Amino acid sequence: MRVFLLRLLAILCLAAPARAFETTATSAWVYDVNTSTVLMSKNAQTPLPPASMSKLMTLYMVFEALENGRLKLTDTLPVSTKAWQMGGSKMFVEPRDTPTVDQLIKGVIVLSGNDACVVLAEGLAGTEEAFARQMTERGKTLGLKHSVFKNSTGWPADGHVMSAEDLGMLAMHLIQDFPQYYGDFALTEFRYMDRVPSNRFNRNPILTLGIGADGLKTGHTQEAGYGLVGSAVQDGRRVIFVVSGLQSENARAEESERIVNWAFRQFSMETLVPAGETVLEAPVWLGTKARVGLTTQNGVNVLIPAGSQDQVRVEAVYDGPIPAPIAKGDQIGRLVVTVPGAQDAITPLLAAEDVAEAGFAGRMKGAVMRLGHKAIAATGL
Repeated sequence: MRVFLLRLLAILCLAAPARAFETTATSAWVYDVNTSTVLMSKNAQTPLPPASMSKLMTLYMVFEALENGRLKLTDTLPVSTKAWQMGGSKMFVEPRDTPTVDQLIKGVIVLSGNDACVVLAEGLAGTEEAFARQMTERGKTLGLKHSVFKNSTGWPADGHVMSAEDLGMLAMHLIQDFPQYYGDFALTEFRYMDRVPSNRFNRNPILTLGIGADGLKTGHTQEAGYGLVGSAVQDGRRVIFVVSGLQSENARAEESERIVNWAFRQFSMETLVPAGETVLEAPVWLGTKARVGLTTQNGVNVLIPAGSQDQVRVEAVYDGPIPAPIAKGDQIGRLVVTVPGAQDAITPLLAAEDVAEAGFAGRMKGAVMRLGHKAIAATGL
């Protein structure tokens, strides 16, 4: 096995070292999407009451139904007595209404309507209880390891729990799986029938701060405290975060803004290897070429804490020489990037070109050279 330590290039700008973020939230999770890096985790795998943040799973189920044709945005759904009588945050639908799926989605996202959730749940599964069971099963297939749903709303119920990590992963699924619907999470206002004129504003406090926020969902119950699943984009870099268990709306707003600023200012995304660039050349054994270039599929982008640039270590690891034949795209080795305070980032190293096996004369020449090298090594010359 050969290990090559590569010199980092074009990493500039000195700054104070990145500081760990201290939060008063009961649980928190901060994730850099572009580099798949967890920036902070506090009690992130602990199942806790999620309040209205669990409505994100209801929305995921609705978006999936839209994609597979079980629903259309223009479909109308009936309002049951149960939906009409729901307490807490409401869209204020009434039994005589026939709201469209599009209106109900906006009613959930912007108004956090418990009634809208029940209408959607009953429309898809017949009963809210059946829908909640479907939510739990679908959540498992999405990798939500610490989530159990008892209803579609996040209304307090024994055993209705999610972890901060699960909420963050669910947010990432919504963003990546349904970009055609995700824009609704940035809406700051939605009017339905003007029955309660003041009931039209999104409770998400970060949407209007000018920090690139475009979602996702707040939550609050006495048991869960104040929480938020948020996401923001700056200069093409997306951060997702979750906080829960805060003591007030102001604390939730302030903590969320602090987290976004910290995540973007204390870490920088550096391109260590541009896409298509050859990282190094490895020797080839019994091939028509003596060496083969090693590259990556999409380049290597790494998140580096401010002030830690000189502590980053990059190693190319492979077993060599590489026996021919070699096909372009074959995995030859791996590039290991070690960043202080983070897990190693490992990227496959791929052959940049085809290398055919040498003919008889070439193989004989290689064998003679190999024997010659062994003889020299044996004599100590």
